[in-house]
Amino acid sequence: MSFATLAMIMVVGLLGPLLAARQGWHIPVTIGELLAGIAFGATGFGLLHSSDATFKLLADVGFALTMFVAGSHVPVRDPTVRSALGKGVGRAVAVGLLAVAAAALISYLFDTSHLALYAVLMASSSAALVLPIVDSLELGGPQVIQMMAQVAIADTACIVALPLVVDPSNAGRAALGAAAVAACAVVLFFGLRAVEKTGLRHKLHDISEERKFALELRISLAILFALAALATTTHVSIMLAGFAFGLAVAGVGEPRRVAKQLFAINDGFLGPLFFVWLGSSIDLRELAHNPSYIGVGVALGLGALLVHSAMRIAGLPLPLAAMSAAQLGVPIAAVTVGSQLHLLKPGESGALILGAMITIAVAAISGGIAAKHFAAAPSEGAQGKAVPAQADTSLGKATP
Repeated sequence: MSFATLAMIMVVGLLGPLLAARQGWHIPVTIGELLAGIAFGATGFGLLHSSDATFKLLADVGFALTMFVAGSHVPVRDPTVRSALGKGVGRAVAVGLLAVAAAALISYLFDTSHLALYAVLMASSSAALVLPIVDSLELGGPQVIQMMAQVAIADTACIVALPLVVDPSNAGRAALGAAAVAACAVVLFFGLRAVEKTGLRHKLHDISEERKFALELRISLAILFALAALATTTHVSIMLAGFAFGLAVAGVGEPRRVAKQLFAINDGFLGPLFFVWLGSSIDLRELAHNPSYIGVGVALGLGALLVHSAMRIAGLPLPLAAMSAAQLGVPIAAVTVGSQLHLLKPGESGALILGAMITIAVAAISGGIAAKHFAAAPSEGAQGKAVPAQADTSLGKATP
């Protein structure tokens, strides 16, 4: 990879902010970056080569950091979300069971062998997509909080389950690797909490800020890369390493200064690079040669919407239920891991992304409808809003 190629990646990646500029559309920045990669990669002009070793390494770093940010966005410390965990767990389990039935039907109709993978995809929700929509629309109330709890649980469970189902023949090995990564994340949580309680982090913060050492950022990246190394050594996706570390940090509370620094690195450089790389690795021309996978993609998107919308029966209003179906992280991880391991058939990667885009489009429309009925009352204050302050400080989105 040359500097000219790197400059081109950054320039074409600006399509993400351009499409996301209009707030009423609620289009995630990552969609534009994916489209840019598709246009200049294998599908389009062929100027970006995802097989380039340097490009791939930087993309892997961006993948790990993106999943770390997604994990830190899960509102595990918000007491209102914890109080809604009961209903959130029940609905997430119900969606999972319905997703298995829908996946079995899709696998039968299209004669594919990825029943378990399709079930995980349709059961998943994306906290990194849903929570910013809720925040920007200032939604509030018990129903919104219960939906948030459901999304957080589904997101976490599906990210843990994905490595086990994407390659069933090595599920045992993946389970052991996942357990090792999870155990390290638990140790990290207690370690970080101890450092916070003893005041050591504050001392490091003061020294770092005074001397411009960026110690917290350096330590955070060192831990992230160490977990990613453990994941690759144990044949587990770095997706799990990043997400597990993000959850550990979310449980303790991420310092705002570190959040801003990570925002700059991830959203300004490595994140866009990863999504452009991912788009460049997807050859949508394969869909033209394998048109049945267009049907698979549509079926996955509509199936996810149907199984999540079924929670209307369990008391969740339809606009919120449709919003909870929004997915991106799990399908992207499935495409990334599946492509790296050569487990997906020609056209299947495009089908997974197509299904995710359908859910995102419906979630954006549903968010506009929900804003008319579930706006947080001014008297509720910060605690009455669905998205806690911690979610903003974790990502640094409020003050980039």
